[in-house]
Amino acid sequence: MKKFMTSLPARLLLAIIIGIVLGLVIPGEGWGLSVMQVAVTLKYIMSQLINFCVPLIIIGFIAPSITKLGNSATKMLGVAIIIAYVSSVLAAFMSMAAGFGIIPNLNIANSTEGLRELPEVAFQLDIPQIMPVMSALVFSVVIGLAAVWTKAGTTTKVLAEFQDIVLDIVKKVVIPILPFFIATTFLGLAWEGSITKQLPVFLIVIVIVMIGHYIWLAVLYGVAGAYSGKNPWEVLKHYGPAYLTAVGTMSSAATLAVALQCAGKSKNLRKDMVNFGIPLFANIHLCGSVLTEVFFVMTVSKVLYGELPALGTMILFCVLLGIFAIGAPGVPGGTVMASLGLITGVLGFGEDGTALMLAVFALQDSFGTACNVTGDGALTLILTGYAEKHHMAEQTATVDL
Repeated sequence: MKKFMTSLPARLLLAIIIGIVLGLVIPGEGWGLSVMQVAVTLKYIMSQLINFCVPLIIIGFIAPSITKLGNSATKMLGVAIIIAYVSSVLAAFMSMAAGFGIIPNLNIANSTEGLRELPEVAFQLDIPQIMPVMSALVFSVVIGLAAVWTKAGTTTKVLAEFQDIVLDIVKKVVIPILPFFIATTFLGLAWEGSITKQLPVFLIVIVIVMIGHYIWLAVLYGVAGAYSGKNPWEVLKHYGPAYLTAVGTMSSAATLAVALQCAGKSKNLRKDMVNFGIPLFANIHLCGSVLTEVFFVMTVSKVLYGELPALGTMILFCVLLGIFAIGAPGVPGGTVMASLGLITGVLGFGEDGTALMLAVFALQDSFGTACNVTGDGALTLILTGYAEKHHMAEQTATVDL
């Protein structure tokens, strides 16, 4: 397993490179269309399979972890939700401040036309999830807490055994197909022209947002290290594979398997906090996506409507966006899709603004997701520090990831 993990970052990076190169050389007509139809179909099937496994992973990790926390479960859940919300809202405010200071000085033109249209899938193999992601999250929390409250020994054992089953699914199904899924994703982006045509349009904005991601991650890990009294670098240094996976999948939920592996390798994170926190934060902690969306809505407002939203409007948008982020699914575009009501209702965007916002957000969604996933490690370090400061006994049961 250690040998596999050592090669995982290289495999993910290689998948990205191969996907982009193939997308640039495959022609847009003739046999190229047939090849792309096969690629789109394979990507669709792999996406269906990965998404099917996501609720299983959530239930298999969060519910057993809550039962293992015992009487501390309710308190730890509350702490986790609070720190996830605070992280997202403060990231939003930082992005807002940067937007008011930087965007008026930028000269950004809009050019989102001229892209190729990807072929339709050759055949549609739907693999519906056993339940939606948010349903799985709520189910895990409710069942876990109820098992603790009623001291349900049998249910606790069943959940622990289910966790072992899910672990094998992750190691033998999800992780092996991730590089292929990532390769087909970047193949499609390069072939349709997003990488060569759309990306340069907002290149400056994307670079600014990425710098914001790194600044916020530095803040999160700095705070986590100061609070826990542990070296945050010992956590962050293991997150390379998870970061690359998130760049390729554009989904915190789909990256969950690799994120669990990375966090599990850190000596400064308690294993019970990893099993509890990482799956939970993958669905409620979207700091990178929130930071990105705030800066982008301000940019789109300036481009289409000639001015930035009012300060009071942006403050209200940021506060509400933090709440929506907690309920947004950790899937590609989940944050912006969940907050479309805010974009149209609070900011007053019309159809053009909404469409441009969705298109621009999609260009960098992978990097926002990578920030989300990497930031989960910092919040888990805070949970570890909280558990130790309140003398919560560590659950001795370990999971070999």
